[in-house]
Amino acid sequence: GGWLLLQNCHLGLEFLSELMDTITTTESMCEGFRAWITTEAHPEFPINLLQSSIKFTNEPPQGVKAGLKRTYSAVTQDLLEVSNMPQWKPLLYAVAFLHTTVQERRKFGPLGWNIPYEFNQADFVASVQFVQNHLDDMTIKCGVNWTCVRYMLGEVQYGGRVTDDLDKALLNTYARVWFGEHMFNENFCFYKDYIIPKGKTVEDYLQHIEQLPAIDTPEVFGLHPNADITYQTNLANETLSTIVSIQPKDSSTGGGETREAVVQRLAFEMLEKLPPDYNPHEVKAQLQKMGAFQPINIFLRQEIDQMQNVISRVRATLTDLKLAIDGTIIMSEELQDALDSMYDARIPKLWFRISWESATLGFWFTELLERNQQFSSWLQGGRPNQFWMTGFFNPQGFLTAMRQETTRMNLAKGWALDSVVLHNEVTKMMKEDVVGPPPADVGGVYIYGLFLEGAGWDRRNSKLVESAPKV
Repeated sequence: GGWLLLQNCHLGLEFLSELMDTITTTESMCEGFRAWITTEAHPEFPINLLQSSIKFTNEPPQGVKAGLKRTYSAVTQDLLEVSNMPQWKPLLYAVAFLHTTVQERRKFGPLGWNIPYEFNQADFVASVQFVQNHLDDMTIKCGVNWTCVRYMLGEVQYGGRVTDDLDKALLNTYARVWFGEHMFNENFCFYKDYIIPKGKTVEDYLQHIEQLPAIDTPEVFGLHPNADITYQTNLANETLSTIVSIQPKDSSTGGGETREAVVQRLAFEMLEKLPPDYNPHEVKAQLQKMGAFQPINIFLRQEIDQMQNVISRVRATLTDLKLAIDGTIIMSEELQDALDSMYDARIPKLWFRISWESATLGFWFTELLERNQQFSSWLQGGRPNQFWMTGFFNPQGFLTAMRQETTRMNLAKGWALDSVVLHNEVTKMMKEDVVGPPPADVGGVYIYGLFLEGAGWDRRNSKLVESAPKV
């Protein structure tokens, strides 16, 4: 009649088959027995066990209202009264609001955080404990040391997880704007209508939280209203992608062309357009002519190696896929994924792992041809006058090579690599107007292909503008 709890079962998948056999073959079992399994999502998790189980998912609540409600549902009256300092209850609520905000920004992807961080309840508990200890050690005369509070929240408790400089600046901005003596003023608010309530009991705070909007505007988190459009679009695409991926994979499409025939025809077309392999001896010879040890040419060699890897993988997959469809070889799991993905116009996982993101397979393959064109033209015709920046596998490596090259050109002036910094200038030229490299006295390179997100470019006045009117 007891309960069996098995945690982190994605680390012991082999045992789960044994567990399934034990449970299904046992002749007599107590009605009160339950086997509770915790696991992360894993593609190799036994499907029979998953289908025969009752699934329970524990995900962070969506929205400020749900997040605060969940936080204060775990707050006891004893915790609320643990300190008699008047700053305690407002600070507790402010930390809870910060905790909800940092979690909510994650759903906006790179617009919210450059890197997705795993903020969790432990961060909130540690922050609350710090605030409590700080108030216990505080004297009425000295008051709260806000520099210390901001540093602990922005750099240690939550900031300890943050590795990106801009994300750290964002977190410290929250700490600076929300935590200070001004937070005790009557007119203080995190955002319009999002205030710090005055309550004596947990119920008072829960009643206030219940009155908050069920759906928050992105401006609550400091984001542009259009960020919600991006979030909703990504969510819809993810949902539709999931629906497509679980559709029955029948061989026939009801009298029309079969899935296999469609993919086989597509494979033939892609193989015909696929660029030829790079000849290592020719590549080496061409690089020797241009100067094999120049930083920019070393970068080109690395990019060509990576492109050759993609071309080889695509050619091998398409060739094997044709043979598997014909029945000459066995259809492996990777080939099956390639067949399903190509039929749905998605990028096969095998290709995506070594390449780049794209909306559809068609766009991805077109970009493969365009990227390869840039490298082959550069190799055969010499250094181009302008570079397609977003067509590189490692754009950062290109910028580093350019800095090294510029430093070497100015060694006589005493330049050092550590002191050379990047400077960007937006020209008024179109791509077609560029007929030569930048002037020698200016140096650098012309690049194109960069994208703006959340802004537009006013070409006439050379400045950033709103990409769309505020809703």
